[in-house]
This record gives sequence, structure tokens and C-alpha cells, in this order.
Amino acid sequence: MEQDKYHNVISTKNHGAFGRIAQPYSGAAPCGNLQAMLFPKKVKYRKWHTMRKNPLKVGVATRGVTVAFGSYGLKALAAARIRSNQIESARKVLSRSIGKTGRLWIRIFPDMPYTTKPAEVKLGKGKGDLAGYVAPVLAGRIIFEVDGIDETEAREALRKAGTKLPVKTKVVAR
Repeated sequence: MEQDKYHNVISTKNHGAFGRIAQPYSGAAPCGNLQAMLFPKKVKYRKWHTMRKNPLKVGVATRGVTVAFGSYGLKALAAARIRSNQIESARKVLSRSIGKTGRLWIRIFPDMPYTTKPAEVKLGKGKGDLAGYVAPVLAGRIIFEVDGIDETEAREALRKAGTKLPVKTKVVAR
């Protein structure tokens, strides 16, 4: 168990390729509803600038664009911000589909905080409260990789995982 500056007491498990998954202790969930999801161990700044939103000026990914670890990967075809609960949902589908023989790699990590203001709150009075973390993904970025299963199973598993994400995706082979 640990306690940091911004979160309640939580117990954590290190899940290797899945990064750090937090599990609430005695019903206390860190920052809102982040239960059993990916979030950074420690952050230098609690709130970030919102960053650029114009899709015409975002560009394409230059890092993480090839399948490096597994045989098949799920590639983003557009830019998006993927929340930690969406990554966790896709991970659950993949791990259920590939079974015990397959291996799974998550190539993105949600380290960018996003904030929300409560409903029916007037403008002003500062930036909203921390709501969770997102992973900014550019077009061409590999999100998940799998190995250890045959091609039809891998393509079907990655297709199912892609339906859980807020971005159009494509299954690619090494």
C-alpha cells in the first residue's frame, strides 16, 4: 500500500507488459472512478495544457509505427486520445481472446491528465478537477501487439479490441 500527494491509499500490482494497474483499497478509488486501470505512478504536474485539437495540424506518428514485439498489431488510422478505461476494456477483450498461449503487448500508456468541471457550473473559477488519464495517439501508431496464436485468431481478437477504442483501426502483420 502507498499514499501519494494526490490519491487516496491504494494497493498496486505490477503487471509486467500491462504497466501499472491500481486496485482500490477499502473502497477508495484514486481520482474519481479510476479502478483497476492504467495511470502513472507519479506526475510532475497534476494538470496539463489541453494541447492542439485541430485535426488538420496534428500530423502522423513517427515513433511506434512498426510491429516490434509480436507478429500482429493493431494500428490507429486517425489521431485520438484514448482513455485508460478504453485501453483496459480492449486489453480484457484481447486477453480473453488469445488465451494462455498468446502474448500481449500494450504499446501506449495513458500519462496525459484530463480534467472536467461538474455539470451546471458557471464559467471561470479555475480549471476543473482531475478526471483521469489519456494516451494521445497519432495516425499510424501501433496500439496493441499479439503473438503466439494463429493468424485468424489474432486478426479476430485485434478486430474485437479495435471496436472498444474511439479511433478507426487496422490489423497489421509484421
